[in-house]
Amino acid sequence: MHLVNTDVAGMRLSYTSGYLEDAVGAKNAKNPIALFDEWLTDAKKTEHEANAMTISTAGKDARPNARIVLLKAFDQRGFVFYTNYNSRKSQNLIENPWASITFYWKERQVRIEGSVTKTSAEESDAYFASRPRGSQIGAWVSNLQSSKVESRAVLESREAEIEKQFEGVDPVPRPDFWGGWRVSCDRIEFWQGRPGRIHDRIVFEKKVDANVSDGEWDVARLMP
Repeated sequence: MHLVNTDVAGMRLSYTSGYLEDAVGAKNAKNPIALFDEWLTDAKKTEHEANAMTISTAGKDARPNARIVLLKAFDQRGFVFYTNYNSRKSQNLIENPWASITFYWKERQVRIEGSVTKTSAEESDAYFASRPRGSQIGAWVSNLQSSKVESRAVLESREAEIEKQFEGVDPVPRPDFWGGWRVSCDRIEFWQGRPGRIHDRIVFEKKVDANVSDGEWDVARLMP
């Protein structure tokens, strides 16, 4: 058996940068989207890509599958990212339209769970039109994302073909196999590292009682 030299068991940090108040009386206690916005604003000051998030999916085989994507919009309706609809992640979401998102920043995590739906064509068109031209071309090049390709040269040859196809066209139109997904926010947990591993965990769960208005939340502190 090959032995590695890196001592991962001894890798640890002490968390001392912040805290989360109890849910009752805390700032943004009834609005997790506002609290997320506050944390994202803080993260942008220190993180290279603060909008990078891990999205976990599972298809009909129930095998979990995770990868990093970029958050491109969020509001009370949910959290939006864009991708190829032929990709493995999209196929997972078509088979099983539920996902979990994780953001990890310095001494902080946010975990979001909810059902998933495609964004409207208008939303996808608007975002695609805002992308750099190279990224627009790239979306067309990778028409069968996650499928095997013989070599890098094949990709570069296809890129040249697509560039020629859309020469003089600006913006490049969005391909119908590319667009957005919106993860609804049914449950969102905020994790703040604390000394001695007695971490702060505050969870918001959307109320399902038909007698309450949309956007109301149950809030609780969890054991670390």
